[in-house]
Amino acid sequence: MSQPLDKGPFYHGTKANLRDGDLLRAGFRSNYRPEVVMNHIYFTALPNGAGLAAELAPGDGAPRVYAVEPTGEFEDDPNVTDKKFPGNPTRSYRSSAPLMVVVEVTDWTRQAPEALQAWKERLSALRADERGEIIN
Repeated sequence: MSQPLDKGPFYHGTKANLRDGDLLRAGFRSNYRPEVVMNHIYFTALPNGAGLAAELAPGDGAPRVYAVEPTGEFEDDPNVTDKKFPGNPTRSYRSSAPLMVVVEVTDWTRQAPEALQAWKERLSALRADERGEIIN
């Protein structure tokens, strides 16, 4: 794993209610392909990107964004970097090491209901498409 040049700050979006100092770990089901257990924990340097992930996460909880610190090496997320977007404009990363929650962030922009519905429809189509493979 090579260390990306991005120095953060970094964010993770979820519906889990977490506390400062909690560790987020790999080993949970993918938000995008629930049959896949992920070998990495994902995060971004864009708070609104983490917010979108939080809004799309399964569950009934409120979407939340947390500032996080990687505890180990991390790499560009190969599921979006150069596969869907040249370079890494989404500033998306993954790590097999835990992320430590620093603080909840509340100043991120929520998706408009129509935009959120469009994202959900795209994800539904991706789940139905056998080619929508996740690089795990």
